[in-house]
Order: sequence, then C-alpha cells, then structure tokens
Amino acid sequence: LAALPAGTRSAVLNTEARTVEADVLSRRCVMMRLVDFSYEQYQKALRQSAGAVVIILPRSISSVPQDVVRQFMEIEPEMLAMETIVPVYFAVEDDELLSIYEQTRAASASQGSASAAEVLLHTATANGFQMVTSGAQSKAINDWLIPSVEGRLTGLGGEDLPTVVIVAHYDSFGVAPWLSHGADSNGSGISVLLELARLFSRLYTYRRTHAAYNLLFFASGGGKFNYQGTKRWLEDNLDHTDSSLLQDNVAFVLCLDTLGRGNSLHLHVSKPPKEGTLQHAFLRELEMVVASQFPEVKFSMVHKKINLAEDMLAWEHERFAIRRLPAFTISHLESHRDSLRNSIMDRRARVDTKALTRNTRIIAEALTRVIYNLTDKGAPADLQIFTDQMQIQQEQLESVMDWLSSQPRAAQLIDKDSTFLSTLEYYMGRYLKDVKQHHVKADKRDPEFVFYDQLKQVMNAYRVKPAIFDLLLAVCIAAYLGVAYVAVQHFGLLYKMIQRLSLKTKQQ
Repeated sequence: LAALPAGTRSAVLNTEARTVEADVLSRRCVMMRLVDFSYEQYQKALRQSAGAVVIILPRSISSVPQDVVRQFMEIEPEMLAMETIVPVYFAVEDDELLSIYEQTRAASASQGSASAAEVLLHTATANGFQMVTSGAQSKAINDWLIPSVEGRLTGLGGEDLPTVVIVAHYDSFGVAPWLSHGADSNGSGISVLLELARLFSRLYTYRRTHAAYNLLFFASGGGKFNYQGTKRWLEDNLDHTDSSLLQDNVAFVLCLDTLGRGNSLHLHVSKPPKEGTLQHAFLRELEMVVASQFPEVKFSMVHKKINLAEDMLAWEHERFAIRRLPAFTISHLESHRDSLRNSIMDRRARVDTKALTRNTRIIAEALTRVIYNLTDKGAPADLQIFTDQMQIQQEQLESVMDWLSSQPRAAQLIDKDSTFLSTLEYYMGRYLKDVKQHHVKADKRDPEFVFYDQLKQVMNAYRVKPAIFDLLLAVCIAAYLGVAYVAVQHFGLLYKMIQRLSLKTKQQ
C-alpha cells in the first residue's frame, strides 16, 4: 500500500519444528501458542533467522484471557509494519496440532538438560516433525478489483433535493487475511447501514412520510486500504460524470464505523460544523437524543484536522472532506489508532448486540429528526419515533452480524463474483433503488495497492528422526563393520596359525 510492504511475501517452508524453549532456532519452524505468545519471543525467533513461525490460535477466541487478547492486538500492527522474509503462519488448534506442539515442546525443552550425554541421547532417540508446505511462492495479483455497492432512496418533490450520504466500509483487516472477520470493525457499521436502509425504505414507501431528501447508501470496499473504494467512487462521481447526487446538493455524509460495543459515541469531524448548517443540526439532534433517551451513553465530538503529510487517513469521512463535502464519522472509539480496528481478534463475541441496537436507534432517531425537521416543528426531545411497527429489529441486527462475522472479509479475498458481495447486493436491493456495484482497479503504472496470492497454505507435519539420529546410526554401523572387519582379520590370522601348527604336527 502506497509502495510500503506489509507482512511477509515468503510462503514456502520445509524445515524441522521447534518451540521457543529451544536454544537454537535458526532455520527451524518455531511453534508458539497464542496463550504463551509474547513480542519478545517473536523477536527472538526473527533474530535467530528462524525458517518460519507458526502461531497456534485457540478454537474460541472468547476463551482467551482479555489481557492476552489486548497484548496481541497491540502487537499486530508491529508485526505488519516489520518487513521480514520469514513466513508467519496462523493455525487454529485441534487435537492433532496440539499433540505435535506438545511433543515438539518436550523435545525442545530437553535441550536444556544438565548432562550433555543426556541431551545427545534424547536428541538421538526423540521423534521430531518436519513442517512442509506444498504451495508456490507468493506473487502479485495484477488484475484484482475492489468492489463496492451503492443504492439510493429518492426524495419527494423537486429535482434539486439535498442528499444525505450514508457510508460504511465492509472489509476487515488483520495480520492474517483468512482470519480477519472484522465483527466490530466494520461489520457493525454495515449492520447499521442495512438497518437504516430498511427503516427509511418503509418511511419512503408512503407519500405522507416521504421526505424531501435523497438518501444515498454506499457500502465501500478497500476501507482498510486507505479507503480506496470511496476515493475512486468520488473521482468517478465528481470528475467523470455530468450528473450525480454527489455533485448536486450534498447535505452531509455520515460514515459508520465500529458501533458494536461500549457506552460511548463520538462524532469525528475534520472541521467543526457551523451553526445554521444541516451538519450542525445533526450534531445537535444527536446530543439531544442521547441526553433525553439514553443518558447512560457518553457523547462527544472529536475534532481532528486532516494530516495530508501522512500516507494513511484516519477515518473514512476524510475522503469526503478532502473533496470539500461536509462529512463526519460516528464511532464508539475515541481514537482512530485503536488496535481493535485492525485485528484478527475482532470476532463476533466482542460485539454487544444490545449496544449495537441502541446505537442504531440513536443514529436513526437523530437522522429522522433532521430530515423531517422535527425539532423546529415542536417535537419533544424524548419523542421516540421508531416504536411498534417501525422499531429497530434486534433479531435482524443479530442475524446480519452473525452472517458478516462468520466469514473473513479482507479486501484480498473479495472480488466482484464473491458470494459475500452478491448477498450484500441482494440485501441492499430489497430496500433500495438503483443498486449497483462499483469497481476499483489499481493503476498499472503507479498502483495504489498491490495484493499477493498464497494467503492460505496447507502445511504437512511429517514425523521424522532428527539428523543426528542418522549420524549416530551411521557411526554405529561403521563401528559394527569395523569390529566385524577386525574380527574377520583376527579370525584369518588365527586360521593360518592353526593350519601351520597342523602342518608341523603332520611333518613330525
């Protein structure tokens, strides 16, 4: 990304297994469990030029102590930022893998015995494992597409209606793409976007509740890669077309990101909204809804200027702000640097469905009050709009979250023909009009991103004797042959002596 490599491109492996307890790790496949993982051990393996590192994950992340999870989430960015030729694998534990690990650990620990003879004997007699991958070396994929999906609800009356844009990126990110399920970041954002599409499609069905605002929904791809899907979507709509809802009259852009837990909400802005604008009205409505209906929630506005000197943007709304479109991001995270946004530990268990439902309702209530101008019409602050037939459906949010978090959604895994994308497009098509895909392809001359293949490998563990066993066996065979040779030589001399004695006896 932006000419900066992340992770490792090496994939081929054929070396002996060891654990970090071993004194020598050079050209060995170092196995370690997540519950025992530390950055110091990981660095030790790299410093000793290990042949590979295999990190064993538990079957259920929820069973891992929270301090271990937090520690690993903090280490992940360092693992990605460090350029290394050592292939790093992640595997989910099972009985056979744990058995291999325990046997390897026992063999590695025995190397620290007091007696050199004991070490030599144990090394010669112990069983080891040769770890082998059969795949090819990783190579760049030059024609990969990043797809996004858009849909709209057209407002009632007039041609130059203001447009509210609702955006959430669907892709996930982590140190291992095939294990990146991105439940909170950003499965929760997509869940809220789809629920808002369902609610407002019902309001826009009836003329009496059909608002004079266009609603444009955009599920963007490549969000974890500096929001590449949003960047190209804006370029195509603002620079390469004569008619677009983004060109005419954008009231504001609302980006949804990490909304699945906690008792806080933060509205991230690049520039504080001015009084009298619709952006300021939305901020005021959010504050009012939270204060009157959800006092347990801590709400604040976080102002952060866009740093154009940095290669990576902090939040998705910054893509719109660069193009002078009023935009903000709402999230339960106060900082864009939170490790939760880019971790394979972001699983379904970390999303609180009640908090997600509550946050969806806060956003829906505030957005409705703005679009229908309810405050100026005298509607009380504690008026609950989405009740009875129009209430937020927690069961549906749960099912959508289960679907999203049941599969890895790294951008390297999702192309225009993926099942996930077709399902997302179908779901949006149930509630929105003019639903279509938008594709981003990297520039061949100066690519913004380059993806590599071989993201998933099959590793075979072969039970073998260590190399020293062959050496000792060869020594034993040589010794046996030497003894046999000496014995034969002595037997020959003895035979000749007996013959001579026998001949002398006959002569006498």
